[in-house]
Amino acid sequence: MLTVNEYFDGNAKSIAFQTATLPATVGVISPGEYEFGTTKKETMTVISGALTVLLPGMDEWMTYGSGESFDVAAQASFKAKTDIDTAYLCTYE
Repeated sequence: MLTVNEYFDGNAKSIAFQTATLPATVGVISPGEYEFGTTKKETMTVISGALTVLLPGMDEWMTYGSGESFDVAAQASFKAKTDIDTAYLCTYE
């Protein structure tokens, strides 16, 4: 069964599903700057576009493009910004 999630007045939307091994979401983030919180460890892979993130404990923003991934620990928050619609796949552990 698919579950649709919507955040930041519809500027970030995702569809949750179960992969063969892990729960996951696939979604799109519209241009803007956001702060996301995690409950589980997340691995986020950019599918299309680019996402610039400030990860917990880091002082510098890092930009991830198509095919690149980053991890965020459970019970953490991170900032993300983009100038273009950016699609992603996120798995949860």
